[in-house]
Amino acid sequence: MDTSSISKYASLMKEIKLRINVVDHLSFGSGNALFVPTTVECIYLQLRKVLELVAFGSLIANKNLYSQVHGDFAKHWNARLLVRDLHRVNPNYYPRAIHEVVHEDPAKGTNFVDRQDSLSELEFVQLYERCGRFLHADNPFGSKADWEQYRKEIVQWRQKLLNLLSSHTIRLVDEARFYLVHMKETGDEEVHWYEFQRVED
Repeated sequence: MDTSSISKYASLMKEIKLRINVVDHLSFGSGNALFVPTTVECIYLQLRKVLELVAFGSLIANKNLYSQVHGDFAKHWNARLLVRDLHRVNPNYYPRAIHEVVHEDPAKGTNFVDRQDSLSELEFVQLYERCGRFLHADNPFGSKADWEQYRKEIVQWRQKLLNLLSSHTIRLVDEARFYLVHMKETGDEEVHWYEFQRVED
């Protein structure tokens, strides 16, 4: 069985974990970028990179499609159009955040229940556009940025991202199977994945 695609996906998820660690260090730890505006900008840059890794992840099984969409991200800034393009090449591109509920009857295994407190696709677009706010210098004639408010919002965005990815399923483009992905398991910091395929009756 060729597992190279899902292994690459797991590598992207590992990079996301590292970038979230940077967010935590700058938000809750002793890290800073010397003053509040640059610290907030650094955090939102990491969040934007995380969103891009989420978006690219489901395309990783197809190098040509991956390269095409990656190029679109580099050239365009409209998140709604980018999400539209992602849907065109892989309607199942977005991770499905789940709770795993063990059935009372062990023979019936575990049920995947949708998680309602995770980052939705609409919120993905909102956060992506929010992150774009920090890519350019402020207009000195415009309204003054509320840096403390931006910083407070980070806590909510971070948690929604963690809820989205902590335990999720994903369908890679051009693959009929789907995968269950755990960002962390007890006593282990590695990203773990499990393959599922339809079984014919």
